[in-house]
This record gives sequence, C-alpha cells and structure tokens, in this order.
Amino acid sequence: MHVALVLLASEGGGGFNPLDPAGMGIALWTWIIFLVALFPIWKVVMGPVTRALEARDDRATKAIASAEAASRAAQEARAEVDQRLADAQRQASTMVEAARVRAETREKELVEEARGHAADLLSRARAEIQAEQDKAVATIRREVVDLTLSAAGQVLKRKVDANDDRRLVEELVSAAREKRT
Repeated sequence: MHVALVLLASEGGGGFNPLDPAGMGIALWTWIIFLVALFPIWKVVMGPVTRALEARDDRATKAIASAEAASRAAQEARAEVDQRLADAQRQASTMVEAARVRAETREKELVEEARGHAADLLSRARAEIQAEQDKAVATIRREVVDLTLSAAGQVLKRKVDANDDRRLVEELVSAAREKRT
C-alpha cells in the first residue's frame, strides 16, 4: 500500500516526494521554515515546558529530601521515645523494688513489734498467774494453819491461838511441804 502511494505521488499526483530530485526546492524551503520556526518554538513552547519539567524535578527532589528528613526525624523521635520508655520502665522497676523493700522492712518491724507485745502479754500473764498462785498458796496455808490450830485446840481442849503456837504450826506446814517437793 505504501508503495502504491509513492507511485501515485511520482506520477504527478501532486504530493511531496523526498526521493524526487526535482522536488528538492520544497525540501529546502521546508528546512528553512523549520529552522526559522525552531527558535520561536523553542522560546515559546519548549522553554516553558523545560522550565516546568525542571521545576517539577526540583519539587520532586525537595519532596524526596523533605521526606528523608522527616523519616530521619521520625526515627530520632522514635529512638527518643524508646529511650524515655526504657527510662520510665527502669524507674518504675526501681520504685516497685523500693516499695517491696519498704514493705518487707515494715513487715519485719510489725512482726517484731507483735512478738514484743506478745512477749509482754505472756510475761504479764505469767506474773499474774504466779501472783494468783502465790496468793492461793498463802490462803491455803492460812486455812491449813487455822484448821491445824483448831484441831490442836480440840485435842488439847484449850484455845490455841497464841503467836508462838501459830508460828510453830506454820513451820511444821512449811517443813511438810518441803519434804514433798
């Protein structure tokens, strides 16, 4: 099909044939017009397009640089946040450990205080028991002395309550008690 168009053009079809030496004048004028139009086309069309492309490239370069700077800033901020978090965790761990130590110390203090209090209560209870026991023994002794004096009075048919007699009976009761223990 292309060959047919070339043949039609060469037979006088009136078209431009770059292979026809007779049509070289048209080619020359085409080059002259192209070269003359090249400068205004370059200034009017290509200049703004080139500047627009360069401006776009500059904006893209600046955007990439800005994105890289933002990425670095974000990484630095993340590192700082991680550092602060680690510091806060260490601080919290230290505070928990200090609270645990204080709690253990307070627990020991309370236990010692309770033991001391219990020892005091036990000592007072023992003292009270001993006092009551001594009082009971003294009462029993008096009862025994009184009964003995009464029995001796019955046997002797006289009243035995003189201090010497009481002292003698108390000595006998004490001697009998010592023999048993």
